[in-house]
Amino acid sequence: MSLGSLPALLLLPPLNLLVGAIAGAVAGRRRGGRMLLAASLAGLVILSLPIVSGSLLRLTELGLSAGPPPGATPGAIVILSGDQQAARLNGAIAWRVGLLTLEREAAGAALARRTKLPVLVTGGAIHPWSPTLASLMADSMAQDFRVPVRWQETRSQDTWQNARDTAAIMHEAGISRVFVVTQAWHMRRALVAFRRAGLDPVPAPVLLDDVPQFHAFAFLPSVHAWGDSYFALHELIGLAWYEIRP
Repeated sequence: MSLGSLPALLLLPPLNLLVGAIAGAVAGRRRGGRMLLAASLAGLVILSLPIVSGSLLRLTELGLSAGPPPGATPGAIVILSGDQQAARLNGAIAWRVGLLTLEREAAGAALARRTKLPVLVTGGAIHPWSPTLASLMADSMAQDFRVPVRWQETRSQDTWQNARDTAAIMHEAGISRVFVVTQAWHMRRALVAFRRAGLDPVPAPVLLDDVPQFHAFAFLPSVHAWGDSYFALHELIGLAWYEIRP
């Protein structure tokens, strides 16, 4: 659920490549140190290219189509949480949903208006001192989109738990088929989790990423591309784990 947790950041590129580059530089003139430095720097450059990050994102979205399929008749809409932000307001910390979560809310609200289906938001607290993401989402859905939330799942800490705890709420309500709203690059992993939890999920992705274009800027390093590469690699590794997870 928390897409920026420190352990995940340290284990995945590009941050682990930066750590490798520093370790290689510290090792100095030793052959192993030079090789580690060169390999890490090469990896950082490659993952900073938009043509590479864009291709990785498209790989996570194979088989998906934009928007829910026609004729689908789920009984509810599930909007997955992604991130949160903290701001100082009148001397106190004010929590709100992050940009990724806000994108999911916008897509979920549009779907709710079109289908008139009830909405569930899912996500526990990222920090012990912060509110649950589900509660932040419920407030934002009401205030920003004028769409009420019927259920809040407030305990989960990742996508697997999102699906498990949501399934318990949906089964109690007599619902087995649900729309799942999240970014397209996160959707395939979410669908695996929801199926394994005993629900019949119907994908309703926010947007599909465009096919990478071959032009000069696609081969120029970009900080934004590092972020996209991280999300894509996080999802591809997570998807492989979910497929074999007991």
